[in-house]
Amino acid sequence: MTIHGVGMNGLKPSKTPLYMGNSGTSMRLLAGILAAQSFDSVLTGDTSLNKRPMERVAAPLREMGAVIQSTGHSGTAPLSITGRATIGKPLQGIDYEMPVASAQIKSCLLLAGLWAEGTTTVTQPEVSRDHTERMLSAFGYPVTVDGNRISVAGGGQLTGGDIAVPADISSAAFFMVAAAISQNSELTLTQVGINPTRTGIIDILKLMQADISLSNETHVGGEPVADITIRSSSLKGIEIPEHLVPLAIDEFPVLFIAASCAQGRTVLTGAKELRVKESDRIAVMAEGLQTLGIDCTVTEDGLIIEGKGIEGQNSNINNSQPVFGGGHITSHHDHRIAMSFAIASLRASKQITIEGVETVNTSFPGFAELANHIGMSIKVDNAAV
Repeated sequence: MTIHGVGMNGLKPSKTPLYMGNSGTSMRLLAGILAAQSFDSVLTGDTSLNKRPMERVAAPLREMGAVIQSTGHSGTAPLSITGRATIGKPLQGIDYEMPVASAQIKSCLLLAGLWAEGTTTVTQPEVSRDHTERMLSAFGYPVTVDGNRISVAGGGQLTGGDIAVPADISSAAFFMVAAAISQNSELTLTQVGINPTRTGIIDILKLMQADISLSNETHVGGEPVADITIRSSSLKGIEIPEHLVPLAIDEFPVLFIAASCAQGRTVLTGAKELRVKESDRIAVMAEGLQTLGIDCTVTEDGLIIEGKGIEGQNSNINNSQPVFGGGHITSHHDHRIAMSFAIASLRASKQITIEGVETVNTSFPGFAELANHIGMSIKVDNAAV
């Protein structure tokens, strides 16, 4: 894709509301950019996205002087943004302490800060993914990082360049778990991004005693990448360290599948953020796991899963026994829920039908074809996978 930039002050108003589909990242990041522009904007999305909380970005943007109207009592999209030309002055840099570690909130404010007067500083309680900081630096924009404090000064310039996007570790996660829970399997995923703010999935699977190794480590477009090889593993239940939670926040649905196949109990805490994703991923995953016969308990900020893995004899890996039953799963139009329960079919005794899978194309078009290529059996129609 080739993009011809128009400079920091070259954006023009859209004649119609900007439709974000199912992408919360797009809405939150663009809200930051558009809050700083001279013209009015409206951001909207599909039914699922329009239920997700947007006050978490609208409130700090208002502290910078933005005028943003969200919808309803809970502060959801559509978002109406009043242009700076109407207000008569630019955004002002702020020092903002984020209540939760969220790369989307951080990135929204840093992007708004490019046009703000003064310096915008965001302090995060835990490390979150840093793709925005890396990308701004790659475009020649100074970003100051001091521990968990990230700052940008307004008034700079961005310079175009060549960007290579590595393979996505969130997509790779489904196939990492697939290989770990299968019998006699070995899978290598090539040139996957291993940004240290994203590798919680690898760290957690290793703590569960998964057989994972990295090779051919290099850098592409300012991001570290590697080949990831994962083999059949006798997974063990663990208490997931809370400092790893923000580094694996999008991968927990499929980690719950891994935990179900592990020997013993897995306990997740400190993961309230999962409740405000495309769905309440704690509640929806628990509902689906229980449908498939897994004993799990929802807590305020996490989930307790009683794994049904069986230890192999003489140190052999026993991944041949079914862990899940069959049943009908409602994905609540959440792409990661749908793909996670597709992976569960590898250890299911009966057919699993998943409803509401059209949003898989949001993050992973071709998922079913790739899964079938490695030996899975997925059939897609208009309503189920």
